[in-house]
Amino acid sequence: MQVSLTNNSASARYTAVKIICAVVQDNKSLTDALHLCEHLEIRDQAFCKELCYGTLRWLYRLEAVLAILLKKPFKPKDIDIHVLALTGLYQIIYLNTPDHAAVSETVKACIKSKKTWAKGLLNAVLRRFLREQQQIETTVDASIEQQYAHPHWLVEQFQQDWQESLVDILAANNQRPPMSIRVNTRATNRTDYLMELNKHEIDATPHPYNQIGLTLEHAVSVDRLPSFWQGASSVQDSAAQLAAQLLDIKEGQHILDVCAAPGGKTAHILESAPNNVSLVAIDIDEQRNLRVADNLKRLKLQANVLTADGLETSTWFDNKPFQRILIDAPCSATGVIRRHPDIKILRRPSDIAKLVELQQQLLKSIWPLLDKNGVLLYATCSILASENSKQIELFLKQQHDAKELPIQADWGHPCDFGRQILPGEDNMDGFYYARLIKI
Repeated sequence: MQVSLTNNSASARYTAVKIICAVVQDNKSLTDALHLCEHLEIRDQAFCKELCYGTLRWLYRLEAVLAILLKKPFKPKDIDIHVLALTGLYQIIYLNTPDHAAVSETVKACIKSKKTWAKGLLNAVLRRFLREQQQIETTVDASIEQQYAHPHWLVEQFQQDWQESLVDILAANNQRPPMSIRVNTRATNRTDYLMELNKHEIDATPHPYNQIGLTLEHAVSVDRLPSFWQGASSVQDSAAQLAAQLLDIKEGQHILDVCAAPGGKTAHILESAPNNVSLVAIDIDEQRNLRVADNLKRLKLQANVLTADGLETSTWFDNKPFQRILIDAPCSATGVIRRHPDIKILRRPSDIAKLVELQQQLLKSIWPLLDKNGVLLYATCSILASENSKQIELFLKQQHDAKELPIQADWGHPCDFGRQILPGEDNMDGFYYARLIKI
């Protein structure tokens, strides 16, 4: 990727350093940390975000390269200089930034850190890499974890669950994700909306597995999408667009969406359902629920949005059973690493057991709310079997009035229970679905 530099590139670079430090040192999510770049001009914000996403995406590989180049590691108090070196390496390897600019601008950013002593060291480190790049990269790539920039435990987990697809998964996690949109069929149809996109010189291809999805050739601001603010379309990954059709909503049904925020699936359910259905959307996070309300308002849809804990049903359930339930369960998010590269840094092996326990509790808590012959759709954006097929297998063993409704589809991979999409397949994120019926 070719990146043009601006007069404020040093400021953009050092802002990127602060954001990356917030992730790797303070364990903040990249989404939350990016507010630190809001003071930059639009063009510099884009460059700053590119440095952040790219450096975090390739962090484990860049760290291995830097370890070869340094005689001794930086002191903990100089983590900003350490990260600045990583961003310099990222520009040289992945951005096709002219070598002299990558070196000189990275060195110049030391002024922002008030650590001018580091200028000579950074200059020497980056120039040595330029001289020895091929040899160093060959050495680093002898390890699959370093070559594909993933922590060892995650590579082991992927290999255990998806051995034959391991390299494809690791490579897909490092790709730039596409921008996909969902056409609101209450406002228009996909054919007409595709024509509108073409008029605005936005190229897109139809989703092969539904009638409402489009994947854009290049990401654009939502302001450029025709009638976006009037509710004609929404940004949503193609895999997430499968939930509503799997629920198969019928006339007059009462629907529950658990862990609903930010509301993409909530809105899609209502867009595709008959007018006389009713929907309750719950999420434990009040701030995220505001986004649900905003999305519904833009799309001119109605739902009962509650800030509530799915484990504490007695505080909000009114004893009116639901004929359809979606549990979009909290998970490791290992299927959306390409969109959130900080997952590789922030997620820990110990997190998985805690998430599996929470998912089990949610299933047990919500199941009694489902009407007889009702359908519950369990979904995650994980690709780990412990959160997906094994989770459903355990639930079915324990819940004798539950039976799987197998998903017959051309997408994804059939599991012992449910169906799994792996990252990047048909331009989709990694997603898991399983359907259960109450007998």
